[in-house]
Amino acid sequence: MTSVLDDLTAVTAPLVALYKDLHEHPELSFHEERTARIVARRLAELGFEVIEKVGATGVVGVLRNGDGPTVLLRADMDALPVLEQTGLDYASTARGLDPAGIEQPVMHACGHDVHSTCLLGAAEVLSSARNTWSGTLEVVFQPAEELGAGAQAMVDDGLFERVPVPDVVLGQHVAPLYAGLLGLHAGPAFAATDAFDVRMFGRGGHGSRPETTIDPIVMAAATILRLQTVVSREVAGGEMAVLTVGQIHAGSKNNIIPDEAAFGVAIRSLDSGVRDRVVAAVRRIINAESAASGAEREPHIVAVDCFPVLVNDIDASARVFGAFKRSFGDQRVIDPGPVTGSEDVSLLATAAGAPLVFWLLGGTDARVYGAAVAAGTVERDIPANHSPFFAPVPQPTLDAGVSALTVAALQWLGAQQ
Repeated sequence: MTSVLDDLTAVTAPLVALYKDLHEHPELSFHEERTARIVARRLAELGFEVIEKVGATGVVGVLRNGDGPTVLLRADMDALPVLEQTGLDYASTARGLDPAGIEQPVMHACGHDVHSTCLLGAAEVLSSARNTWSGTLEVVFQPAEELGAGAQAMVDDGLFERVPVPDVVLGQHVAPLYAGLLGLHAGPAFAATDAFDVRMFGRGGHGSRPETTIDPIVMAAATILRLQTVVSREVAGGEMAVLTVGQIHAGSKNNIIPDEAAFGVAIRSLDSGVRDRVVAAVRRIINAESAASGAEREPHIVAVDCFPVLVNDIDASARVFGAFKRSFGDQRVIDPGPVTGSEDVSLLATAAGAPLVFWLLGGTDARVYGAAVAAGTVERDIPANHSPFFAPVPQPTLDAGVSALTVAALQWLGAQQ
């Protein structure tokens, strides 16, 4: 293991420029054309068989190196409709069209630029060290994780008919922990997601005569407030659920009561029973508040994102956790417990019938993080994923990410004979 990582600096030093370039040029889900071209070109230069446009914009690289297991390493490529406010000299000024066709500012506010850069680095390290291992390495650069749709799109496009079915699926997600820290939790590790777009219908009219109308803004406001009681009053203290209303749209002028109001709901859960109960409660409340307001049309409730709990395989996770401890030391490897963020990588593992191991990679400057911990201001002072201020430091984040992927892969890739 030490010999494989001997030349890590030679690999990761040029990756800093690539990371900054990807950060400066983010692309929204299923529009990752520039990123995909960069990835495909670099993989071809490393000797991988390259398959492009899998699931629209996905890229897969396959490196066959004799007999042995097949290991799949995965990274996602898409960015978010967020206006960057980091002030970095490589900050994004990009804009793109969201799924509704509306132009939005675009930012790598979730760290997928880190994921792609680290996977390219691990591909280079493992390609250069082919004399030390045997088997097949697959590197998957997935589109549209932010929509919860990219992994399934690749599977539906025949991913595992076009490449060997892997024996294990491995990956990582950068997080607001100190840079270089690795966090791996066995069992249910990332929450399920259920998201809904909701339209509630009233009857519009003049703001001076509300008695002639059915006000959808009041209807939506009452609904949103009532939805906040689902977790506090219908989920037990020992259970986990998160419910967020992340957007609301209604009206065009102060003195006009509109015909309808729209909002979006996102639910996170770790247990299927809790998940079913919360989703049912959300639907019940939306319909009941609509009826209570005297609405003449039933609300539209459309599921837009839905993907399962990410469950890390117990035995495979123990294997990787032990390797991380041996390679990086006890202080840099933790069990963070389950997190409420969601990920669709488990759909790749499920489709392959393979165990999954997916871990957190710290990306915050250690001094900044340590100061916030000492002051008790982590929640306030450390930007988290999806924040317009989220910007992992290039180093030692990239060194740790490349090393972690390499160490994990080598737990399955057999020794070269």
